[in-house]
Amino acid sequence: MRKIERALISTYDKTDLLEIANVLVKHGIEILSTGGTARHLRDAGVEIIDVSDYTGFPEMLDGRVKTLHPKIHAGLLAQWDISEHVSQTTDNGIKQIDMVICNLYPFEATIAKPDVTLEDAIENIDIGGPTMIRAAAKNYKHVAVLTSPSQYRQIISELNDNDGYISEDIRFELAKKAFLHTAHYDNAISTYLVNMANDDGFDETLTLRYHKAESLRYGENPHQRAAFYKTETEPQSCAAWAKQLNGPPLSYNNILDLDAALEIVKDFKTPTCSIIKHNNPCGLATAGNLQDAFTNALECDRTSAFGSIVGLNRKVTIQTANTIRDAAKSGVKIEAIIAPSYTDKALRALSRVESRRILETGKLIPQQQKPQIRNVTGGALVQEQDIHNIGKDDIQFVTKRKPTEEEMESLLFAWKACKHVKSNCILLAQGTQTVGIGAGQMSRVDAAIIAVRKAGEKTKDAVLASDAFFPFPDGVEIAGDAGIRAIIQPGGSVNDEAVIETADSYNIAMVTTGVRHFRH
Repeated sequence: MRKIERALISTYDKTDLLEIANVLVKHGIEILSTGGTARHLRDAGVEIIDVSDYTGFPEMLDGRVKTLHPKIHAGLLAQWDISEHVSQTTDNGIKQIDMVICNLYPFEATIAKPDVTLEDAIENIDIGGPTMIRAAAKNYKHVAVLTSPSQYRQIISELNDNDGYISEDIRFELAKKAFLHTAHYDNAISTYLVNMANDDGFDETLTLRYHKAESLRYGENPHQRAAFYKTETEPQSCAAWAKQLNGPPLSYNNILDLDAALEIVKDFKTPTCSIIKHNNPCGLATAGNLQDAFTNALECDRTSAFGSIVGLNRKVTIQTANTIRDAAKSGVKIEAIIAPSYTDKALRALSRVESRRILETGKLIPQQQKPQIRNVTGGALVQEQDIHNIGKDDIQFVTKRKPTEEEMESLLFAWKACKHVKSNCILLAQGTQTVGIGAGQMSRVDAAIIAVRKAGEKTKDAVLASDAFFPFPDGVEIAGDAGIRAIIQPGGSVNDEAVIETADSYNIAMVTTGVRHFRH
């Protein structure tokens, strides 16, 4: 434990600053401060000493030079258990500084402004702050360094409980966070400057920063260790930041499937339900209300839905909750549900199964363009998210028969749905509900066979979506023999002419999009 005798405070964000400053005063801790922070504290009645008075050197260069002085940095870096350090500082009138409270100019907030200039960005690069923070963190055995108002409550408790002392363990934890803080700050600056003239939308250097949220019991399999990390700030409406309302801790696979379930339903404006197994939908439907959407999605493949994750894009009412409970009573086990919100009655009803994980995201925000990152050994792949959607005006009619209005509505639903299924994908739909899905096959023919088998009699007059072109007519033959009435696919195969002729022979209406939706 080390008693704090002198603190240096220089902050841009002054949230809760007076609270901790008054605690320092209560414990007889002398406060050094600079510029706007000094004025803020003094105006509130907190007794402080200006750094310029202590150093005998004025602030200068419009505030660029405030704390860059030996009397500050020797006071931070001196090891007070080494006699030579003590004698050198004493001979030069340098006092011990045991605490630094500092946060930095808002560089990231500045560059986020749409009209920011390079000059604005440069002026918001903090020099003295990071230098003090790093010096204090390096000398953590003698100095406590606070870089965020979120740390004040813990330190106030520590000071009050221990009569002004702070343990070395806590000072070490503060130092680790301090170095993370300055590393992130420097990375934000370097990334901005390096990528100023970058016109392809991708950074020259990719730096990822996540905070460990929790250790997981295991990864995809019990022999794999795993942990869950979150972004620094909370994006709107995502599975990673959803609030868990019921059930045991999430597993590695739960988190993957919850993300898939939510991202699919965010893609639809009408009430929608997705039912996920192994990161693929085994059922997806839109309807006039959420309970019908759930029922229709479930009917696609009740067998595969056992042990599934359910995603919903509307507030869950008691009617929807009871529909889900009825399905569970019939033998369909639902591991987890994710939705924007729940009524009190719905949450109580669904929570009767203690093992059922229930998550709430808040209001859903439509899908927005964001980078997708995948690790490969020795590198990473980065791409834009596939949020491309098409409408009737984007369709090319390539067969003798054109789809009816009803078929066109179903084709557009099936096309949007198939982009969320692992390739190779063949998806069958009746209206706006899936009836058969063939996912993740090496052969498009096998995907078609699986989709038709799963749909059974529902293939008659259904529509088919293929995430990529048909390389040969055989997939269309399978569809025609099963009674499929319309097909939507990208087109672009060297065998397009033969594929279209086969569709005409079955009186199938085929349209092409010019866009494929591979999902590896």
